[in-house]
Amino acid sequence: MRRRVAAVVALVVGAATLVLGVVVSVSQFPRGLGVLTCVVIAAVAAWYGVLRRGIARLAGLYVAGLALAGAVIFIIVGGKFGVDLLVLVGLLVTLAATRASFAAHVDLPRATAPQHPVLFYNPKSGGGKAARFAIAKEARDRGIEPIELKLGDELETLVRGAVARGADGLAMAGGDGSQAIVAAVAAELSLPYACIPAGTRNHFALDLGVDRDDVVGALDAFVDGGERLVDLAEVNGRVFVNNVSLGLYAEAVQRTGYRNAKIRTILDTVPDALGDSGSDLDMRWTGPGGHDHRGGAAVLVSNNRYRLGRAVGSGTRPRIDDGLLGITVMGAPADADQHRLQRPWREWTAPTFEVEADRPLPAGVDGEALVLDAPLRFEIRPGVLRVRIAHQHPGSSPSATVPEGLRAGLVELVRIVVGRDRDSATFNR
Repeated sequence: MRRRVAAVVALVVGAATLVLGVVVSVSQFPRGLGVLTCVVIAAVAAWYGVLRRGIARLAGLYVAGLALAGAVIFIIVGGKFGVDLLVLVGLLVTLAATRASFAAHVDLPRATAPQHPVLFYNPKSGGGKAARFAIAKEARDRGIEPIELKLGDELETLVRGAVARGADGLAMAGGDGSQAIVAAVAAELSLPYACIPAGTRNHFALDLGVDRDDVVGALDAFVDGGERLVDLAEVNGRVFVNNVSLGLYAEAVQRTGYRNAKIRTILDTVPDALGDSGSDLDMRWTGPGGHDHRGGAAVLVSNNRYRLGRAVGSGTRPRIDDGLLGITVMGAPADADQHRLQRPWREWTAPTFEVEADRPLPAGVDGEALVLDAPLRFEIRPGVLRVRIAHQHPGSSPSATVPEGLRAGLVELVRIVVGRDRDSATFNR
C-alpha cells in the first residue's frame, strides 16, 4: 500500500510539475533561454579552464564564474521566484516518491545459523561506530565472538586464525577495504559472511541490501538471517568488493600535498590526464568492440555494473550477482594520436578486462590508495560469496527494481498503482 501511494504521488506531482514548468518557460520567454545559454557558456569555459594551467586556467574559470552569475541574475530579475521554487520542490517530491515506489524487500531463503560465528571490528572505522553502537556487547549477546582489529594487526591473519580455532561464520564491521579481506577468506573456504555497516560510506552493504542505518540489526544475519550468493572481483589476484579507480583521482591522491589541498591537487592533475601535452596518465585498454584505445581521465572497474546518470538509483549496482565486471572509461581520446574527446564516458560489461601501461599505476581499490604493477588484469568470480542478511533488511540493492529509462519507469509506476507491478524477487535470483 505504501508503494502504491508513493507511485500515485510521483505520477500526480510529476505531471503537475511538468505542466507548471512548461507554463513558466513559455510565459517568461526569453528568460529561460538566457539561463540555458549562460549555463552552457559556464560549462564550456570551466572545461577549457581545468584542462590548462596558469593564465589560461584563470581566464576559463573567470568566464565560467561570470556566466553562472549571469544565470543567477536571469533567474532573480524579472522572474517569479516563488513559482520557480515551487517547480524545484515539485521535482524533489517527485524523485523522493519515485524512490519510495521502487523500494523493495526481498525474502531471502532462511539459512541455518552458524555455531561459532566471529565478528571482526575496526573501532576507528566510520568515526568510531563500533564503540558508539556497542558492537562488541551486541555481538556477544547474539552468541557471536567479537575480535577487535588493533593497530599493527594483520586482518587476514586474524581471520585465518579464527577459522583455525573453529569459526564457521565470518562478519566484518568496518570499511569496504576490510570487508574485501574478510569476504575473500569466506569465499575461499565457503563460509557464510555478514557485512556490518560500521564504515564511513558502506557502499558494499548498500548494494547487498543491508540497511546502513541499522548497524546493530545487521548482526541478526547470523541469528535468523537469509542467504544469497554474490560475486567478487579481483585485480592481479587482489579481491575487491566495490571498484578499482584508475587515472585522475587515483593519481591525485598519491601526490604530495593532496591531504592539505585536495581540490587544488586534483585540478593540477587534470592537464596530465586530458591536456594537449599531458601523457603521464596514459593507459592502454581494449574497448567492447575489440578496438585498442589509449588514455582516459579515469577508468572505473567494478564488481558488477553501476547505474550511472540516473535520477533514481544512480551510483548503486542493480545486481551484484550478474557474473560480469562493470567497466566505465571517462574522457577517452578518440585514438592514440588525437586528444579530442568522443563523449563524457563509455561503459560496458565483460567477464575480464586488462589495462596496460609503461609504469606502475596508482589505483584506488575499495577506497584504499595503492600502486599496482602493470598490466592490471581484472576478472569476476561469479557466485563465490555466501552472504547472510538480517531478515528485517531489504535484501537487495535500492536500484534492483528500478527500470531502465524514463518510459519504462512511467509504465512501472502505473503498474504499481493498479497493483500489477513485477515481483521484486525476480530481480534477485
